[in-house]
Parts: sequence; C-alpha cells; structure tokens
Amino acid sequence: MKYVVILNGADCAPAREVAEALRAAGVTAAALDDSAAAREGEAALVRAQWEGEPLAALFDVEAGADMAELHMRVLRAQAVWPGVPLVACQRDAVTTGPRAAQRFDDATLKRLGFHAVAEEPAQLSALLREVEERGTGDKLLTDESQAVAPASLLLPERLGVGRLRAAFETVASLHFAADQRGAAQAALAGLAALVQADRWTLYLIGEAAPAGEPPFEPLAVRGLTRSERAVPDADWRRALLGDALSLAGSESRAAHAAALCAETVRRKEGDRRVVAVPLVSGERVLGVLEAVREGERARPFSCGDASLLSALALPLTAALSNSARVAEAERLSQTDDLTKLHNARYLRQYLVTELKRARRYGSPVCAFFLDLDDFKQVNDRHGHLVGSHVLMEMASVILSSVRDTDVVARYGGDEFVVVLPETDIEQGLYVAERVRERIAHHEFTGGRGLRLRLTASFGVASFPAHAQSPQRLIARADTAMYEAKAARKNCVRFAAETVRDA
Repeated sequence: MKYVVILNGADCAPAREVAEALRAAGVTAAALDDSAAAREGEAALVRAQWEGEPLAALFDVEAGADMAELHMRVLRAQAVWPGVPLVACQRDAVTTGPRAAQRFDDATLKRLGFHAVAEEPAQLSALLREVEERGTGDKLLTDESQAVAPASLLLPERLGVGRLRAAFETVASLHFAADQRGAAQAALAGLAALVQADRWTLYLIGEAAPAGEPPFEPLAVRGLTRSERAVPDADWRRALLGDALSLAGSESRAAHAAALCAETVRRKEGDRRVVAVPLVSGERVLGVLEAVREGERARPFSCGDASLLSALALPLTAALSNSARVAEAERLSQTDDLTKLHNARYLRQYLVTELKRARRYGSPVCAFFLDLDDFKQVNDRHGHLVGSHVLMEMASVILSSVRDTDVVARYGGDEFVVVLPETDIEQGLYVAERVRERIAHHEFTGGRGLRLRLTASFGVASFPAHAQSPQRLIARADTAMYEAKAARKNCVRFAAETVRDA
C-alpha cells in the first residue's frame, strides 16, 4: 500500500486539508513528530509496519514559518529518511493585516532541500503521482539538472568564487559574536566587502506602539554618506551618542517599507539609492539591514545585490536571535526570580570587577549586609505568599533609597547586600542608616492590604580599610551584621579596621 510520512514540528499537527487531500488520492499517511528524540526508532517501526520506504516525506509548511528551523527539520529528515523524496505542501497562515505572514516561493523551498512543492493541498494528488513515477529524491535532482544550494546560505546562482568565499567568511564570523552588537558589526564588516555602499546600518525594530509605527533602533553602523560626514565630530549628537545612535530617526522610507511588507525593497530617495532587507524570524520582523549610496552618480543596487543580501539575512537573523537568547539566559542566571534584583552569582562577579577598578584608581568601595529581623514570624502568621510579597516590597524600598550606580542584590532568603562604589565607610554608614529608617517606617501590605512593620539589622564594611578581596568584604559586613543582631536589632554596626588581608 502506498503511504507517506508527514513530518510535523514540535506541538504541531497536519492541517485537515492535507489529510483530506491524501485520503482523496488513496494515500495513507503516518504522522510523526520530526523533533522527537527517538525519531530514528519511530522511522524503523514505520518501515517495518508498511514493509518498505514511504512514497515521500511530506512537510506541511505554514506561511511565516521560521526558515532556519525549517532548514534544520529538512536536515533531520534527510538523515533519517535517505533517498526518500521530500515534499513541501504550502498553506496560508491565519495571520492577517499589514504584517501578514509571507509564503515561501518554490525556489527558496527547493534550495532548502525539498524535491517538490505543492502550492496548496489540492495539488498533492498529482504531485505525488509524479514523484512516484520519477523515483527517489536523488533521481529527482538529477532529472531536473540542478543541485540544491546549501540551505544555510541560500545564495543566488552565478556567484563568483571571491564573493562566495567572502559570503561564507561573513557567515562564519557570526558564530564568534558574543552579543547582538558584535554580530551586527561583524555582519556589516563582511557585507561591506561584498556590496559597495557609502553607509551600512542595521536597525532593530521594537514592538509597535499603540499610536504609531514600531521604533527603529540603530544597532550598528559602518561608514557614512557624504552629507553625514559633513556633520562636525564635535556635534553633540556625534560626541554623545556615537555614529550609530546619532542616526536614530533617519532611517529611509525603504527601511519602513521593508519592515512593513517583510520583503527586500530597492528605492531612489532624493540623491540616495537605498536597499533595505528585512530580518525576519517566524512571523516577526526583528530588524532591517539598510545600505545607502549617495550622490547624483550613485549606482542603483542591482537585483543580484538584493538577492545576495536577502540570502545573507537568514544567518544574520539567526545570529541576532541566538545572541539575544543567550543574553537573556545570562541575565536570568544573574537575576533573583522573586525580587528581580541581582543574585549572589552576579554580586560575586561584580565585586571582582569593581575592586579591581577601585584598586587601580585608589577609590574606596563600601558594602553593607542587611538581614530582616524576625521575618520568620511573617511567614508563620500570614503564610509564605505574603512573605514573598513582602520581600518584593523590600526590594523596592531598598532600591528607592540608594543611587542608580549602587548595586542591590538578594543574597538569599531575607538577606540583602548593597554595594556602594566610590564610597567610604562614613558615607556607607549614612546610607545604611537611611535605608534602615525607611524600612522601619514603611508599611508592608504583603499583597493583601496588611499594614506590617518590619526592621532590619545592618553590617557595613569597606575596601580597602576592612578587606582586600570580595569574599572578605562580604564576610566582614556579614560579621558586623551579626553584631547588630546581638545588640538590639534594628541598628547599624560597622567592621573594625584590620590589617590588609590577602
């Protein structure tokens, strides 16, 4: 019996229209999750059940699907189902409006590795019959006399060896970027060697504001046009913001059009020639890559230029998305889940850097350790949910009592540490006393309209008077805090001066 396997992404099911089209064609379907860890075992079971290879491996491709993710799914299918033709069946997304998801064209899907493409489920019957007549995926490629371009780049045809090498080097450089700005700068450096332009700019696009279009934020810029170079270096915008941010608000109309329609746009705007390439991830435009040539004799960007930039937009978008996810993961790893303050891990890293800076410039650093008095009674009397809300309120009270340059961290439980750069012991004692008073006079609601009064005990220590290392600085402040506990609580104590320790 003829059968096909439908390979679905995680948490996806094939469209009803696809199943009905296969049923009408007399073809049985076996739906598999192609992201399952045991997919090879599942493939073996399917082969054993149906006594042979499937007629095709079918992908139900929704408009606006993430191209990089689709590429990875194709690579998995090629490994698990070698020689089986890969068929893409396109269907429209339900998204509507000016940013409706775009369908892939046949050429793009074939460069991704598909052997045949159905524009809609109704075409599946005839397409599968053709696939059955022509044989395996390898034969389909040979008969069509085309080689599938590397899906990681989707580069246009007839690209010279030099530009091909430069394109691959550009993509390779993105793997070494530590953050979004680094990825953007590496990409612009590589693109400048591929396509001549007076200025390259990469804009990130924020979420749409209720009253207008989403904001464009210049992330990186390379080169300037003649009119932009005429702006004096002493201009306050250039001096304060740098070249990238000084271009905020000067994005081209082509950039806005590219973001709106999610397609590459080439335009002439006054004496400028512009090409703008959207950086699309799934159904969202993350940003726009803009290249500008200025002057009466400026050449327009060619179709080949636009195709090359559109191809390189895929790995660039992936690099920006990945670096953003890495940065967010790093931020979360250094943030306390409950209070959203820094956690002890971040505090240790920060103190190492801050004490190195203070030692170099001969400046003091003060830290105070505070522990809430009898906080266990709050949990015992009102429950842990109230206690958690009180800790969130406590974070707000402390933050409002110190400078923006000071660092506040939740050390654990009901313990907090505040680091005051360029602050000596006298100033640190003053700030600690101010925080103590504000805590004592604050009425904590616990999220339930309660009027709870709390106090805290403080221990203060400073670098270099009391400690020479981050660990000793916190330890000395902690010891002083316990002295405050032993005294009468709700007070501030400071570490005694000591000889310099290692």
